[in-house]
Amino acid sequence: MRDIEALIPQAGREDATALREFDADALARYVADRAHPWWRRRPCALALAGRVPEARVPALLARVRDSGDVSEVRRALLDVLADRAELLPWLRHEDRRTEKSFGMPEAFLHARGRLGDRTAVRELATLAADPWPRNQALGEAGLDALTARYELDAVLDDLGDARPEDRAFRVRIRARAGEDVTDALADPDRLVAHLAQSLADDPDRLRLYLDDAPTTDAKLWAAYALYRLTEDAAETRAIHEALGHPRVEVPGLDEQLRSAIVHAYAPGCRTQSDPRWRVEVLCTEPPPRVDVDEQLRRATAALTAAHLAPGQPVSCGEHHQQGDGTYHVIGYGGGKEVCVSTLGRFATGHDTDPAARQALESAGFRWIDEATGAIPVTDLCVYYFGNRAPLDVDTLLFYWQD
Repeated sequence: MRDIEALIPQAGREDATALREFDADALARYVADRAHPWWRRRPCALALAGRVPEARVPALLARVRDSGDVSEVRRALLDVLADRAELLPWLRHEDRRTEKSFGMPEAFLHARGRLGDRTAVRELATLAADPWPRNQALGEAGLDALTARYELDAVLDDLGDARPEDRAFRVRIRARAGEDVTDALADPDRLVAHLAQSLADDPDRLRLYLDDAPTTDAKLWAAYALYRLTEDAAETRAIHEALGHPRVEVPGLDEQLRSAIVHAYAPGCRTQSDPRWRVEVLCTEPPPRVDVDEQLRRATAALTAAHLAPGQPVSCGEHHQQGDGTYHVIGYGGGKEVCVSTLGRFATGHDTDPAARQALESAGFRWIDEATGAIPVTDLCVYYFGNRAPLDVDTLLFYWQD
C-alpha cells in the first residue's frame, strides 16, 4: 500500500479517492501529529469523514482546540467531528468569538449550528448575510442544520425579523418552499430586496407586481429581476421610462464621467448599491469602446512632443507588481508619472505637472483634477480592498486591486 506522503506528493495534489480508502487509524494519527505539514494533514482529516476511529477522537479534538495549530487543519477536523456533542460547551465559550485565526470564528458558528445550538441562530443569520461567499455558505449550512433538527417555526421564533439578515433568511426559506417572494422587493434594506430579486423566478408575477409595488425602489428591483429572467432590454427601458427615468443624482458628476463609470461598475456592483444604478446601465448606451493601445500611443506621443521623455506605459498591475485595474502608468521626466485610464480618455497625476497636463489635454485627454477626482459616486458600491462602499471618481477611473 502506498504511504500517506505518496498519496499527497505536493500541496493541493492529493489522491482523495485513495485517502478515503486508506486506514482510518493511520490517517487520524497523522493528522494529530503537528510535526507533519499542514497541507498533508488537512486532506487526511477530510478523508476521515464518517469513519473517525473512536480511540483517536480525544487527540483530534485536542487539535481542534489548539489555537496554535493551523486553521485549515482545525476547520477540516471540525467538519468531520461535527457530531461530537462534547465540543459544544467549548464552541459556545466567549473566547471562540474573539479568536483571530483565519476562518475559525465562522467555522465555530457553523459547527454550533450542526450540533443543534439554537442560541447561535442570530449569529448564523448574520454570517449567512456576509458578503464573502464562503462565509455565506457556512451560515446557510448552519441554519439548514438547525431547521432540519427543529421545527422551522421554532427557529424563526428564535430569530425574529427585526434585522435585515433575519428577514433575508425568511426570504430564502420562503423561496425554497416555492413561495412568492416578490413582496420582499419592497423591503427597506437593500440586502433583503437584492436577495428577493435574485430569487424571483416568474416574469409574469413580476409584471403584475410592477402595478402594485409600493415604492419606486421596489419597481426598480422588479424591473431588474425581470431583465435577469428575460434579457428583454426593450421592456426594461419601457419600465424605466414609465417611472420617469429615475437615477441617482451625483452633484458634479457630468454625463461623460457618469457614462464611463456606470457602464464599468454598475453591472457588478455590490448588494447595497441603489437599484437605480443597476437599471440605468441596462437602459443607456455605453460609451465608445476604448482602443487602449492607440490611447497609450497618443499619450506617449504627446509627452514626447512636449520634450518630457516618457518611458514605456505599464499596466497598474505591473506598476504595483501585482493585481490589475483600469489604468496605465507612464513615467517621465526623472521620476514623475501620469496615469491614463482604460475607461475613457482620462488622465491624471498625483503631482500636477502643468507641462504634462497641457500636453495630454492638447492630445484630447481630459485631465481629472483633484476636485473632480474627489467627487463621491453615491450609492454605487464597488469592491475595493475588502470594502464594499461607494468610491470617488479618481478611484473608479484609476482603479487598482491587488
